Amino acid sequence: MEKVLTLPSVSDVHAAAGRIAPWVRRTPVLTCSGLDEAVGGRLFFKCENFQKTGAFKARGAVNAVFSLEPEEAARGVATHSSGNHGAALAMAAARRGIPAWVVVPADAPPFKRANVARYGATVVDCAPGLSNREAALAEVAEGTGATVIHPYDDARVIAGQGTAAVELMEQVPGLDLLLAPVGGGGLISGCALAARAAGLRVVAAEPAGADDAWQSFQTGGRVRLETTSTIADGLRASLGERNWALMQDHVEGVCRVEDGEIIAAMRTVWERMKIAIEPSAAVPVAALLSGRLPVRGLSVGVILSGGNLDLDGLPGLFAAGRPDGPQAPPPMT
Repeated sequence: MEKVLTLPSVSDVHAAAGRIAPWVRRTPVLTCSGLDEAVGGRLFFKCENFQKTGAFKARGAVNAVFSLEPEEAARGVATHSSGNHGAALAMAAARRGIPAWVVVPADAPPFKRANVARYGATVVDCAPGLSNREAALAEVAEGTGATVIHPYDDARVIAGQGTAAVELMEQVPGLDLLLAPVGGGGLISGCALAARAAGLRVVAAEPAGADDAWQSFQTGGRVRLETTSTIADGLRASLGERNWALMQDHVEGVCRVEDGEIIAAMRTVWERMKIAIEPSAAVPVAALLSGRLPVRGLSVGVILSGGNLDLDGLPGLFAAGRPDGPQAPPPMT
């Protein structure tokens, strides 16, 4: 029998906006005339790097946790995460007064692991790789009875992430295009639901070293990558089933960028806009500044997904992102 997926609707996204309002920030939208000039369009940056826990993940986690019935919530929640979703779920669980368990792979940045623990969750270590994450999470759920909140392949999480687009469209009426990064697909699928309903085009941006979404669009079927290699650690997850189903209907394409371009874009945002973003948040900026996604004459909403970065690695990282770095790939057509 064919599996039936529970997909969120546009009304679910708007309901989530009301549900999470007491617990998350309505993040600002910033502009930069220098970046507008560089791409020949108008760019509006939705700054989820200023969100609770430092990333958009707070939206989905809060919506999921506060959607639980009391008896479900009492058992606690569990997930797997390289850091941002884990911290967000831990924060949301703490706000509701319930326990949380987070499976964290060994290759996750140590400071992101520390963030998860700081918000009060029990950290469960596992080996790198998606199958190891899933196996460890299944063991935790069986042993604790906790409700599993998947980091992206969950209708409640997707609806919560989509509230970033709802806010952006309220703050900047008349956008032509929405651009957001894609890893597991929670952010792009939720935002695409809201944006397409309002008549906007939607494009995803992805690291070339974790390009399962791009491959999925090329083949017409969901591609899963067991291992990935990219500096954008928040985008290493493989595309979820619900996320892929929504992307097929609401996202027109995926732009791939190289790690050198991601670093250069991150450096440019730090230098020109004076705000701190992490590599995953720089991926859509890299798609624009590289010229791979032409936006001349367009008004573009860009989701800056987060700002959780290992500060100890900054000097060497930004040295790799100087203007004489790797050349841009050809434009997306």
